[in-house]
Amino acid sequence: MKTRLALLLTLGLVMAFNVSAQRGTTPRGNVPRANQGHVPPPPAPRSKPGAKPEVEHHAGGRVNSTPHVNNDKWYGHDRPNDPRYHLAHAFEHGHFEKFGPSYRYEIVRIDVNARRFWLPGGFFFEVALWDWPICADWCWDCGDDFVIYEDSDHIGWYLLYNIHTGVFVHVLYMGM
Repeated sequence: MKTRLALLLTLGLVMAFNVSAQRGTTPRGNVPRANQGHVPPPPAPRSKPGAKPEVEHHAGGRVNSTPHVNNDKWYGHDRPNDPRYHLAHAFEHGHFEKFGPSYRYEIVRIDVNARRFWLPGGFFFEVALWDWPICADWCWDCGDDFVIYEDSDHIGWYLLYNIHTGVFVHVLYMGM
């Protein structure tokens, strides 16, 4: 009886660990500081190709044009037809499958000179050259959590969202 119970408990722990590893979540359970304390839903695709990036207006005439999310609204996202995002071979290194708000990642390695970072499992991405100044000063190895979103406006690109700052940047999936 004790052997069966021990086997059943062990099997349950292995399955729970497996599910957690597949989801890409961090075991620490970092609570987001941005976007009113929760991870936002994916950005909605914009219907007009020439739609300008929307800026957030604050009291006193201040505006925030930095790409960020507040109250689940995505601000500062570049135009859908921006030529910088045109890729001759979209998804050249394959599709990254584990994206969206239910997958949170810790960066396990960063190469700031190449603007590349690695997620657990060996998946790596490259930050867009024009977005690098936005995130160059992030604390990449502080254990912060990040979420990857598919960019519905720029085919082949993904968005890396920092759950603590609320800021996002464009990244390319480079494979494993």
